[in-house]
Amino acid sequence: MTSKADEALGYEQARDELIEVVRRLEAGGTTLEESLALWERGEELAKVCRRWLEGARARLDAALAEEEAAEGGAAEGKRDGA
Repeated sequence: MTSKADEALGYEQARDELIEVVRRLEAGGTTLEESLALWERGEELAKVCRRWLEGARARLDAALAEEEAAEGGAAEGKRDGA
């Protein structure tokens, strides 16, 4: 479950922390308990990043749909002699 603090993280902050978590896991030298805690933190950070990216995709899709609708309306106006 994502905490309120995680939800407040910006994309870049979450991504940078995730990169650090992965680096620490790949470097090894941690106990099993520490590795599990890092992995769990990494999963939470990945969720935060995914939510930001999904939100960005939705905004882009909405902007593109709005643009297409405006262009479609302009094309209709030209056909109607406007």
